[in-house]
Amino acid sequence: MRKMGLNEIRDSYLKYFESKGHYKLASAPVVPKNDKSLLLINAGMAPLKPYFTGLAVPPSKRVASCQKCVRTGDIDSVGLTSRHCTFFEMLGNFSFGDYFKEEIIPWAWEYITKVLEIPKEKLYVTIYLEDDEAHDIWVNKTDVSPDRIFRLGKKDNFWEHGVGPCGPCTEIHFDVGAGEIKTSEEFERASDEDKIIEFWNLVFTQFNKDEDGSYSNLENPNIDTGMGLERIAMIMQGANSVFEVDTIKNILDPICKKANVEYGKDEKSDISLRIITDHLRSMTIMICDEVLPSNEGRGYVLRRILRRAARHGRLLNIEGTFLSELCSIVIKQFTDIYPELVKKEAYIKKVIKLEEERFDETIDSGIEILEGYITQVKESGKDTLSGESAFKLYDTYGFPVELTIEICEEKGIKVDKEAFKCEMQKQRERARAARGEDTYMGAEIKAVDSLENSIFTDFLGYEEITAEGEVKAIVKDNEFVDSLEIGEKGIIITDKTPFYAEMGGQIGDAGFFKSEKVKGIVEDTQKNISDKIVHYIKVEEGRVCVGDKIELSIESQRRSNVCKNHTATHIIHSALRSVLGGHVHQKGSYVNENRLRFDFTHFEGLTKEELTKVEKLVNEEIMRANSVITEVMTPAEAKKKDAMALFDDKYGDSVRVVSVGEMSTELCGGTHVKNTGEIGLLKIISESGIASGVRRIEAVTGGKALQYFEERISIIDEITSMVKCNEKDLLNKMASILGDLKDKEKEIKELKSKLSTGASDELFNNAKEINGVKVIIGAVKDIDGGALRELVEKLRDKLQSGFVILGSEANDKAMFAAMASKDVLPKGVHCGKIIKEAASIAGGGGGGRPDMAQAGGKNPEKIPEALLKVEEMLKEMIK
Repeated sequence: MRKMGLNEIRDSYLKYFESKGHYKLASAPVVPKNDKSLLLINAGMAPLKPYFTGLAVPPSKRVASCQKCVRTGDIDSVGLTSRHCTFFEMLGNFSFGDYFKEEIIPWAWEYITKVLEIPKEKLYVTIYLEDDEAHDIWVNKTDVSPDRIFRLGKKDNFWEHGVGPCGPCTEIHFDVGAGEIKTSEEFERASDEDKIIEFWNLVFTQFNKDEDGSYSNLENPNIDTGMGLERIAMIMQGANSVFEVDTIKNILDPICKKANVEYGKDEKSDISLRIITDHLRSMTIMICDEVLPSNEGRGYVLRRILRRAARHGRLLNIEGTFLSELCSIVIKQFTDIYPELVKKEAYIKKVIKLEEERFDETIDSGIEILEGYITQVKESGKDTLSGESAFKLYDTYGFPVELTIEICEEKGIKVDKEAFKCEMQKQRERARAARGEDTYMGAEIKAVDSLENSIFTDFLGYEEITAEGEVKAIVKDNEFVDSLEIGEKGIIITDKTPFYAEMGGQIGDAGFFKSEKVKGIVEDTQKNISDKIVHYIKVEEGRVCVGDKIELSIESQRRSNVCKNHTATHIIHSALRSVLGGHVHQKGSYVNENRLRFDFTHFEGLTKEELTKVEKLVNEEIMRANSVITEVMTPAEAKKKDAMALFDDKYGDSVRVVSVGEMSTELCGGTHVKNTGEIGLLKIISESGIASGVRRIEAVTGGKALQYFEERISIIDEITSMVKCNEKDLLNKMASILGDLKDKEKEIKELKSKLSTGASDELFNNAKEINGVKVIIGAVKDIDGGALRELVEKLRDKLQSGFVILGSEANDKAMFAAMASKDVLPKGVHCGKIIKEAASIAGGGGGGRPDMAQAGGKNPEKIPEALLKVEEMLKEMIK
């Protein structure tokens, strides 16, 4: 058996299946596209579901891939065992109605025995107990010994997911110490004891399972195989654990060095080392694929993984943040297969560091509070922390519930998980609503998503604004129909169209359609789940039928404005990277005829100077009137041009590259101006944060930008008229007015001070004594806020020992302030309680400390009544 590195195995697998006519498909991002059934890609076939269901046409009928996967269902086992991982890579080869069992079984055997050179005496095969076909192929088409083939039941060797495509499978296993096995029972026992490792599963999708549980043969059976790369690497390297595999050990060793511990010496520290190693791989990949830490969905998965790793760093006595530094080692292991990691290294490190710092801010206080909860539980003689306490830690302090459970378990305390779930019910309901009904593709497949693959629309809208198309299908009320009558709304699909379907943040085109017998409006243009262009229409005259030829015309002025805004987003993207740095990446955009919105990665608000620079760069490019050039090329050619691309876009054999002068080169399927001068002008109207590490710019262009300036010029004209000066003198005039206001405010403050001094003497002279404590209770006029507090403080200091409360009517509201000297507090005086009662009488609320409090109310006429109540309270309160 050859000893091969993980990267070498990956390369050999893909090359082997390329030699068998397979298209080498790059790994999809771990964020699923058009699949609500998954939070994250968790299997090699997951991104290929549309090809298996027939909703999309694959790039080839034979495909091989190495897919990035994240699974967190058994995250609590990660670290405790030597095999569980949250991140792994899945090797797979797939046939979409092309080859079947007769090809894949001999290929699989050839690859593992000839390429990997695994000894045949170390291999076992299992098949579904009723699959005689697979058995005969194994026996007749390979040289596996028949006594090493075992038939197992549905649980082990039949793949199905509810209703829909399903079928038997055959699995290949490696013997790590079972010895000679003669029966299926012995095999299952050895497998349960981990003496046998399954490493390659070949699924034969040949049936369709109906609602009634019956099975029918698929017209075109498929092949779906999966082999865990880390697992086969463990076998090839003779490792006892995935953490001993070369590329993973290359990550674990520097963590050991950072923690100053040796792996294999202490089980407790080994658990922490394994957790950090695995979680570092996961977080690096997830962030590269544009997942950001948050409190819901996949963002919460990332936050949980990152914070769990950070906490185990603390358990290893690693001081400060460290994960962002170590992620560079992870990136180094994947440089050749996932080069996007290198490009985004600075960004990935920044996201990790920010989250580590946030966690540091919450972890100490959270652990301190949790320790207090645990002490209370133990002192009460109980063994369970309440769900309410766990939820408070999560909701108030951002402390992950998994961390609460983990720490409690270490202390021998359980957590009431059910009660916690009840507290989280509203969030869970929102998540269910967002997810929709779960099916194979994660949502209900609508009629418009079930169009035959033979129906295809030729998009002519890059060059044409009008085109003749034949109506190929009509949908009304989620059903296919033959026609739509006057006044009816529905969806039509044509063989040709100039209408751009909403995509990449650009809204779909609107416009008109007509023929000799029908007229109507195209209200919107979208793409269905299979990326087919569909028109949402309303019939205004006549009737439209399947087979009709109609003229489709887009609303040209609307399209023109959209183009201006779309091209402007490309220029903004480039300008932001120039001003802020290469870590800036597009996170999304929305472009309509009125304005544009551009979301991007950045970790703090832009300064006024930065926004001015960005806007200046954009408008300079607009004024250069550079050509906007669109070219169609291969993805490889686009990479050579350093064309930027959105992370979640999937590209075929050819791509559109849009170049704006020398400033911007991006992959884009949208519509654009021919020349930057057409944009006319751009004005940024807002910049804000919309999520952790994500900022948003909103802007207007062309006529809308002119309108924006005209509105502001109009406002300036009104102001100049009001203050009676011309525009040039406006700033000086406003400075003069503000100066005068400041002088008047100072004068008013001085007058109030004199008044309060006079009031102070009168109030002091009217001080009384209640149960041996000097008190001043009084009302004043037109003194509020700080001035009222100052007056109360002055009186308290003048008393030296005692209590003061004043009520004041100011700005049609009641205000109260109270203070007490320290020596009267033990006698029962409590300013907070007193002022709370006074404020409630005056229609307000408030409170404070025993020695100082303030409050307000909306009924100033109630001040005398409130102060009388204070006197009564003091008589009862002072002992």
